Amino acid sequence: MKTALQQLFAARRLKAGFSLVELLATVAIIGIITFMAIPQVSQMRSDAERNLAISRAESLNLAVASMIQTRGRTQASLDWVGGNDNSHYTLVMPYLSFADATLSLYMPSGYTVNFPSLLDPLQKVTLRDASGTQIYY
Repeated sequence: MKTALQQLFAARRLKAGFSLVELLATVAIIGIITFMAIPQVSQMRSDAERNLAISRAESLNLAVASMIQTRGRTQASLDWVGGNDNSHYTLVMPYLSFADATLSLYMPSGYTVNFPSLLDPLQKVTLRDASGTQIYY
């Protein structure tokens, strides 16, 4: 004769699994959560690229200041005059950690920086996004 506990375990053994309705409900809930999360993930990615661009622009500002301190204001200003953004990047590249070979590789895609034309007075680099809007940082 079986005890009540043995009968309960025997009944559960016959029902070991999920029904089709339970599986469909679970898949539907996961799909809804995923559908709601996709815009948030893409927004986080664009925010991360913007923050990286701002961080890199600040690094360029610090590199310019380091170059001026190392070379002296007079020599740095003489080296700076008449160049374009790529030549200015080449001048500050030794003062950057993990600098890429070119300015376009250094900045995230869609973001550009413009160095000031003169070092006196010292100014920040100008950061612009893909639409050309200036980003104030």
